Formats: sequence, structure tokens, C-alpha cells
Amino acid sequence: MTATSTTTETAIPTTGTWSLDQSHTQVGFAVKHLMISTVKGRFRDVAATVRLDPASATPDISATIQVASITTGDEKRDDHLRSADFFMAEQHPVMEFRGTRIDGNIDTRFKLHGELTIRGTTRPVTLDVTTEGQATDPWGNQRIGFTATTKISRKDFGLEWNVALETGGVLVGDDVRITIETEVVKQ
Repeated sequence: MTATSTTTETAIPTTGTWSLDQSHTQVGFAVKHLMISTVKGRFRDVAATVRLDPASATPDISATIQVASITTGDEKRDDHLRSADFFMAEQHPVMEFRGTRIDGNIDTRFKLHGELTIRGTTRPVTLDVTTEGQATDPWGNQRIGFTATTKISRKDFGLEWNVALETGGVLVGDDVRITIETEVVKQ
């Protein structure tokens, strides 16, 4: 695997332990509102550890998201999302993801299979991941950038609150698109 450093192209092995750089990570979501528009939000407090071995299809990847860190740009909506109608943040303060298998080439594009736990319910999830590149930052730290996407049904995780509309349809869509953009730093 090759990487682009700040000045020259350098080979950076992916084998090893990497930690998520929270200041260069966005975990976002998008869901339909009133069946006519899309509301987007993100979680500000995310942590992850990644142990990679290109020769193995079994990753050691674990990530946690603090549910209370949700933000959509509307404080009342954020409070409602933290409530028992949705995430039950007081009873279930953390969402977790555990990687179980990789299919594809971690140098370019791959599928990361794993288990996602929300509100105490665990379901299989597959992330479509693109390796965005590698670099050595000005302080000598090796970094890899990834973009991952998936779509889940919120009802599969017990997030069933909704309101039927008089005109048909519902207030909140079931499908939630998730986009993760991250940098990991070699430890």
C-alpha cells in the first residue's frame, strides 16, 4: 500500500493499531421528514480503535458513539431524539459497532460487515467503505482516511415513534442513511 505524505509518496503499512481522530471524523445521518425533505444530523462524540492486518478478513474494529452528542441544528428536536421516543439516551447512552469481517481490498474499496447496537438491540450491518488515501502529517503521524456509508431501518433498532399524516405517509421516514468520514492515526 502506498501513501501520500505531505511532501513525497511513502509506503505506509496498514498492519497495526489505529485510533480514530475525533477532530477529523464526522458520523452523520439523514432521514426523510414529512416524506418531502431530508433532515441531517451528526454525533459529535465518537471513539474507535482499528487493528488491521491486510492478510486477514477478520478485523478488530470497535467504535462507540455517545448518544447524547446528537445534533441536528434544532435543540428541541435533539432533545426529542434523546428521549424514550427514540434513542432513550439515559438508559442507553452508547451506540456500539463491532467489525466482524472485511470483503474486498482495504487499500481501495471494501465491505465492512459488523454488528451495530442501538438501544440495546444488535443487528448486522454492512458498511461500504472507500479508502480515501494515506498521509504522514507534519508531526510524523501516519494517517488513513476512510468514507463509509450504509442504510438501516430505524424500526429494526426499536426507534418506532412516528405520526401518520392526514395526506398519507408519516412524519419521519424509516430508512436512515449513515455516512462516516474519518481519519485514523497509527499508534
